[in-house]
Amino acid sequence: MYILVVDLGGTQIRAARCTPDGQMEERVAIPTLAAQGPEVVLDRIRQAIRMVWPQEGPVTALALSAPGPVDAHRGVVRFTPNIPGWKDVPLRDLMAESFGVPTFLANDANLAALGEFRFGAGQGVRDLIYLTISTGIGGGIIIDGRLYEGGQGLGGEVGHMVVEPNGPLCGCGGYGCLEAVASGTAIAREARAALERGASSLLTGMVSSPGEVTAREVAEAAARGDDLSRRIFARAGTYIGLALVSLMYLFNPALFIIGGSVANAGDLLFDPMRQTMRERSQRVYWENTPVVPAALGDDVVLLGALALALERV
Repeated sequence: MYILVVDLGGTQIRAARCTPDGQMEERVAIPTLAAQGPEVVLDRIRQAIRMVWPQEGPVTALALSAPGPVDAHRGVVRFTPNIPGWKDVPLRDLMAESFGVPTFLANDANLAALGEFRFGAGQGVRDLIYLTISTGIGGGIIIDGRLYEGGQGLGGEVGHMVVEPNGPLCGCGGYGCLEAVASGTAIAREARAALERGASSLLTGMVSSPGEVTAREVAEAAARGDDLSRRIFARAGTYIGLALVSLMYLFNPALFIIGGSVANAGDLLFDPMRQTMRERSQRVYWENTPVVPAALGDDVVLLGALALALERV
């Protein structure tokens, strides 16, 4: 018995053939070719699925991940930030029609939460919240062992919680969202602005111009003791900590799991997060709510798609 899983991204499509115990027998990654339009991207998804289709043995389900708002109940991708022309695409039904197997669809960050719950750092708990901190900020919520999707299947968008009412414009069109002040994009923006103002920093020797700074360089400079970079990471961690406090009071999860490329900075980000939680919430909450790094790395969304299929089939 096989389950096929697909992770649709703006630059690449990843697909894998899995067994129910979480083993990936084969995986592929092909360019999305997003600039060529929606129909090309749909054909690329079909091509990736065919590449991992087994020569022998039944395929019992196909599970798909997509970025951006996804109506998981109807199986529709509402829109995607990095794939032009995608609006209200019925991806689930299109792939079910193409391959004739039960097909499921969910947002990528929601599936990452489900993957960590089933196969990663969340094993052994029934209630957790997952945040991915990278170019943007996404999240997923597990309540009593099930993925929370909300009334329209759009729940769990923790990156768009407002943590700074007078904050910068977010990609969603709002202002002061967590994503706008604490994502990798926000960290790089703060560093560039400081360098352009003439701030002293190790970053000036790491790039040829301020416009080339990314969150990775800021993390490297912070790890080498650069004051500016450490302050920028502390600011981002504080904002994330504020979001965790609100989530802690609302949901009282047993665990917070933090993933994504920016989380690789480790204590530079985790220390201010935890400090903010201690300072801004009651002890009975923070002392019983660990904040831990994600465990599944690059495979987290694919394994989350597998977990979704196992839950639904």
